[in-house]
Amino acid sequence: MQVIHISFECYPVAKAGGLADVVGALPKYLQQFDVDSWVVMPHFDIEWVRNHQLDTVHMGVARLGEERFEYRIVREAGGVLGFPLYLVDIPGRLDRPGIYIDPQSDFPYWDEFERFATFQIAVLDWLKSFSQKPDVIHCHDHHTALIPFLMTSSPVYHEFHAIPSVLTIHNGHYQGWYDPGKQFLLPKINPEREGFLYWNGRLNALSAGIRTAWKITTVSDSYLHELQHSCKGLESLLSHEHMKSVGIINGIDTDVWNPETDPLVIKNYDEKTFQDGKAKNKEWICSEFGFDPELPLFSFIGRLVDEKGADLLPDLIVRYLETGLKGSFLILGTGEPWLHDKFREMKGRYVNFFDASLTYNEELAHRIYAASDFLMMPSRVEPCGLNQMYAMRYATLPIVRNIGGLRDTVKDFSQPDGYGVLFDHFNLDDAYHALQRASTVYFDRKLMTTLQKRAITKNFSWHSSAEKYHKMYESLIKEK
Repeated sequence: MQVIHISFECYPVAKAGGLADVVGALPKYLQQFDVDSWVVMPHFDIEWVRNHQLDTVHMGVARLGEERFEYRIVREAGGVLGFPLYLVDIPGRLDRPGIYIDPQSDFPYWDEFERFATFQIAVLDWLKSFSQKPDVIHCHDHHTALIPFLMTSSPVYHEFHAIPSVLTIHNGHYQGWYDPGKQFLLPKINPEREGFLYWNGRLNALSAGIRTAWKITTVSDSYLHELQHSCKGLESLLSHEHMKSVGIINGIDTDVWNPETDPLVIKNYDEKTFQDGKAKNKEWICSEFGFDPELPLFSFIGRLVDEKGADLLPDLIVRYLETGLKGSFLILGTGEPWLHDKFREMKGRYVNFFDASLTYNEELAHRIYAASDFLMMPSRVEPCGLNQMYAMRYATLPIVRNIGGLRDTVKDFSQPDGYGVLFDHFNLDDAYHALQRASTVYFDRKLMTTLQKRAITKNFSWHSSAEKYHKMYESLIKEK
């Protein structure tokens, strides 16, 4: 069985969010089920690409509207990711230092649609040259959602009509809305299929993919149901397509996220030695940031944006510290400028109790997971969430909102065999109460150790999720 994953991100090549982590891990674990699983992504002008040997395997010319463009397919030569990786090089479109955002201006690239469209057209044009077509084409998010549409709706790609396609929605709030005139940049569309491109009078890439893919998956079962009630206007469509939709929780790459072997942490540990190991890692973090290692360490790792609930953090942390509760808070991430300014102000105001590293730092992230007592995730929306799984892998207890994939992966400590702290509503009072409960747990050392042991022994490996995808692929192939 051959499955080709098509994505704009793949860790460690290029990452903007959790999409990269999934695409960088799932294909590797599918190999365990004898699935020849490839990843096809853009050739960006980034360090990882420059530092690896790439062999050209195909060169072609395709069309974007009336214009012809050249493209090149290269393969990573060393097989370092555990699966075949192919990059699509389109000079002038994809060979840029940013994935979606121009790092010089901090704004999205002006030709966003053209970048996404040329990538998808080039991929299909390349796949047309295969004498043996793949068994399944698996697309990820709206950046590649026009592929299932073109496979079923364009005479240019008629040979793909009987090939099963899967579209995974990692974040349904980003949909690819464009002016209707953009349709004329795409290959010829069968007139009776043109309507599938549009939603509420505009071209919507995600809706086109939802309508035409053979199977729709989301990254957790709870998120699938949430999208049917809140998806930026696509609620009725997702409800209508519920029979071909399924939620499959993401896993984590337990080779990368393993406290026993992680080369980035200060001291390695396992489920038997986590108390000593975490203490050593916490000592290092506290020394770096001026914290008291005897106090609970609360951390936040991720994008500083409303979706992640980061705008709740300043008031939440201030209330906790101003009401006399004991603890230290550490933030790692980048995002909204006003949050950067606020956190810088708080660093000066709450010395030795609060700090923030306003950057992307993979090494520091691993060390924070290993050192922290609690990880905060007060998300407004969380399709799956990986950070809570990383945290538990390192015996760090998650404090999360009861939503999406957080609901599916974290069990409140008040429940039998629970190991985390959940709160229901996105407001300051609920979140503050969750921190109070966590503080109580921390100072009950026996309870804290019990919950940490439960957390570190949870199995969030990709193996079980990959098995579900494998079975889904098999069922689709039987439908051909």
